[in-house]
Amino acid sequence: MSQTPELFHALAKEALADKQLRANFRGAMDYLRDKRKTAFSDLDEEKQTRDLAETIRQRCLSKLPELLEQLEFNCYRNGIQVHWAENPEQANAIIASIVCEHDAKSIIKGKSMVSEEIEMNHVMAKLGIECLESDMGEYIVQLDGDKPSHIIMPAIHKNKQEVSDTFEANLDGFTPTTDVDSLIQTGRTRLRQKFYDADIGLSGVNFAVAETGTLCLVENEGNGRMSTTVPNVHIAITGIEKVVEYLADVPPLYSALTRSATGQAITTYFNMISSPRKAGEKDGPQQVHLILLDNGRSQAFQDEELRKTLQCIRCGACMNHCPVYTKIGGHAYGTVYPGPIGKILSPHLLGIDKTKDLVTASSLCGACGEVCPVRIPIPDMLLRLRKEAKNKASKNNLELNGQNAAHSKLESAAMKGFALAASSSHLYHAGTFMATKLQSLIPNKLGAWTQCRTSPKPAKKTLHQIMVEKNNTEPKK
Repeated sequence: MSQTPELFHALAKEALADKQLRANFRGAMDYLRDKRKTAFSDLDEEKQTRDLAETIRQRCLSKLPELLEQLEFNCYRNGIQVHWAENPEQANAIIASIVCEHDAKSIIKGKSMVSEEIEMNHVMAKLGIECLESDMGEYIVQLDGDKPSHIIMPAIHKNKQEVSDTFEANLDGFTPTTDVDSLIQTGRTRLRQKFYDADIGLSGVNFAVAETGTLCLVENEGNGRMSTTVPNVHIAITGIEKVVEYLADVPPLYSALTRSATGQAITTYFNMISSPRKAGEKDGPQQVHLILLDNGRSQAFQDEELRKTLQCIRCGACMNHCPVYTKIGGHAYGTVYPGPIGKILSPHLLGIDKTKDLVTASSLCGACGEVCPVRIPIPDMLLRLRKEAKNKASKNNLELNGQNAAHSKLESAAMKGFALAASSSHLYHAGTFMATKLQSLIPNKLGAWTQCRTSPKPAKKTLHQIMVEKNNTEPKK
């Protein structure tokens, strides 16, 4: 179940050939775009919301080391145990140690992309620990042995008939139906007892507030609330970039997140967790653990331009508006974070050597940047990463993992040759003249370029020749 961005071209080709998949995504993306457009019907208000969200995220990131220390201090003061993980192996080891301490056999999970990032389910399965997804989309793809295809709606690649088929194949006693309410109720019924039986509950974190040591979770289904209150132990895992400075920073980001993600003014549930169960309280876990994961994020943080990647609040709007993602879906990327945000985040998590094909999988139309609620300049960052993938690090730039992996000696020589010709008028005119004379010798197949394009054919005469002839034949006034 490891990530496979190296197979992007093969997976994309397979996805493009799947008519049902493309139809599923076409309908879903159109719906989500319309919802976002309605949610931001006032363009002036949209601008103000995005400006404020961008300002907050940039301010918090500029203070990231200090805010993380403050978050740790206030969490400890509140009774939350804080753990630091440099990579997925350390994060899974921390979870395993908590599991061992409580002799746990099962974990019920709320929505958590970071747990997907560290492939926690598969690591725990090797230790004999059952991990059950309780987010409905995650539950559906888990039953199928599948992976999420969207960071907000994991099962968006499936239509209701396919969900019914999944339930029929995996749930005893299920009566096939395409009624959405019935399908949702089936999932809720099967999961209800699992919350009470689980030894440990696990969740992600949308915002971690340094000022108060509060963990905020955004959700629509209630699985996050159940996972974090019913089991005796709650483990929250998040990337280090999710910290915000003040509790007052949360409402503007929450508004930008929900409207950009699902077009809602507010989600059904917004959970704020500041401590384990206190004396006299009737619910809540007896222990709360917070795992702060780096996994390449500090690499992005060190570069002032690439740091903007960490502004992301995981709304998925860039995916919903991306012409590439909407055609091939999330699985083709072979990464936990697909689409535009995945293209600029995954190189830090996995290395540019493994993700070099992703940074070129873009039309650079700019739609992702235009809808991002925190104004991440994704097209500019893709250009930067393309450059890093092909060149060695300069003295002024941070060396990224996998730097120079896409370097091609042939391409480099060709570009140097073109630069030389373009800087010399004699060479340039000689070259274009020869191209017009040899146009018939250009092959119809030019590798990947002609997979969906016709082969370029030079004109019979260069523009320079045409203008010279025109000037010589026109009567003088």
